[in-house]
Amino acid sequence: MVRLFGFRELLPFLAFASGFLFLPSGSFADEVTALEAFRKAIYEDPLSRLSDWNPQDLNPCNWTGIKCSSPPQNSVISINLSSSSLKGFLAPQLGSLQGLQELVLDNNLLMGTIPYQLSTLTNLIMLNLSVNELSGPIPPEIGNLTSITKLDLHSNRLNGYIPPELGDLTKLFELRLDRNKLSGVIPASNVSNMLASQENGSGLCQLTHLGVGDFSYNFLVGKIPSCLDYLPRSNFQGNCFDVDGSVFQRSAQQCSSVNILDSDGDSKRNYPERLKHKKPSQPFWLLILEIATGVLVLVFLITCMVTAYPDLLKNVLRISYQEIEAACEDFSNIIGSSLYNLVYKGTMKNGPEIAVISLCISGDQWTSSHELYFETEVATQSKIIHENTAKFLGYCQEGDPFSRMLVFEYASNGTLYEHIHYGDGCQLSWLRRTKIAIGIARGLRYLHTELQPPFTIAELTSSTVYLTEDFSPKAMKYLDNPEERGKLVDPQLKKVKPEDLAIICNVMSLCLEPEPSKRPSMQILAALLEDGIDVTVTAMLKEYPLAWAELAVAS
Repeated sequence: MVRLFGFRELLPFLAFASGFLFLPSGSFADEVTALEAFRKAIYEDPLSRLSDWNPQDLNPCNWTGIKCSSPPQNSVISINLSSSSLKGFLAPQLGSLQGLQELVLDNNLLMGTIPYQLSTLTNLIMLNLSVNELSGPIPPEIGNLTSITKLDLHSNRLNGYIPPELGDLTKLFELRLDRNKLSGVIPASNVSNMLASQENGSGLCQLTHLGVGDFSYNFLVGKIPSCLDYLPRSNFQGNCFDVDGSVFQRSAQQCSSVNILDSDGDSKRNYPERLKHKKPSQPFWLLILEIATGVLVLVFLITCMVTAYPDLLKNVLRISYQEIEAACEDFSNIIGSSLYNLVYKGTMKNGPEIAVISLCISGDQWTSSHELYFETEVATQSKIIHENTAKFLGYCQEGDPFSRMLVFEYASNGTLYEHIHYGDGCQLSWLRRTKIAIGIARGLRYLHTELQPPFTIAELTSSTVYLTEDFSPKAMKYLDNPEERGKLVDPQLKKVKPEDLAIICNVMSLCLEPEPSKRPSMQILAALLEDGIDVTVTAMLKEYPLAWAELAVAS
């Protein structure tokens, strides 16, 4: 007791004598602010990795995932929160951590775009944002990270071109861009001006230290630059390259919408030749007349449609902006985003949890055609009523403040992707997984064949049931050999019915048919699952001693 008291009495003296041990450098204040901005952009932290990130501490060096340099510099040099199940966004304020050398945030659920502000981290040696849900283009400003040796962005949803500015990363040893949605050519040393910036067009052939490069499973076109021939051919598979059959590429149907340009300047070199085969351009006055006529026809059609459907939203619940604002706590809980909308989570007063999709458009940009499209979408969503589809609750349509929102019932159990990859996968028993598969099939069958007019889902992604790009060839291999089918099953599952697995593999094989016209309809696929797999209470009682408990959880 006396010794403890004596030590506490010495603390002020020790703090004064060794200030760098107790009083953080002034430089930490800005860094704590940046880290706090990052923490606020994370709205789900199921593993409590950020629980000790206390901005009142003013010394982040002992926070989880943070490393600092030695005095007297006193700066954050590393953020490593790999595989932390974090869900949220990348805060642009991270760009103010000027001493940062490592930013490792792979294997999380980060969404949104890559902030261009990260390009100011000129001391950064490693940037790993792989296996997330990041979307949008790769910022060309990344080319300013001249100290970087490893850039890993694989397994996201990045789109657009590969910035030729990446060729300015002269120290780069590892570049992974695989498993995204990148298009265009791989910029070599002589990229066409339409793909390169006017100031920088060096291209990837300038990366003389590049030892690891992976561009597989994108939508890249043209030829593989000869300067990258030393890389394994498998690192270019799953694209739309103009190569021989030695490298697996996407089907012609998948690549049909991609404009193929050659990477070694061929697009530029062949351009005059292509002009020879181009039809003579029509007179300018005729072009203007066609445009004017088209606009008049469009205005006429929109006017007719608006007049024909005055009561489009007559029976749909309209929710006020104030109600949604209160439910979403001043729109502070963002759970998703894209270029066109933000998604908020909230709780209605004396009602259910909700997910609100708010369109990102201002009132001065909103047109009558936008309004018609929005009202048509609301009317369509209000007609979709099925146990296996999202439950639409209502909409918000106000002018001050301008708002166009769709309100759905929130799915509190999260996504299937999260349960399998970030949760306790063993909780998803074989029975529950087969019920999920049948439920998805039923929902798609309803949308495709039972709803009038039919409704299609643009993209079945990891937020529902995500099938990775490299899964298809593996699945085909397993499906062709019944003895290999067991390797498809999660090893955490203690009990699997082989006859159910055979049916599921048959359905998978039909879905993976390379020729789209040969794939069966959802009506047929759903029937195959429903007729072949028994998920009734009787089946559960036969298979499980504690079937009643499983039934209670699965329902």
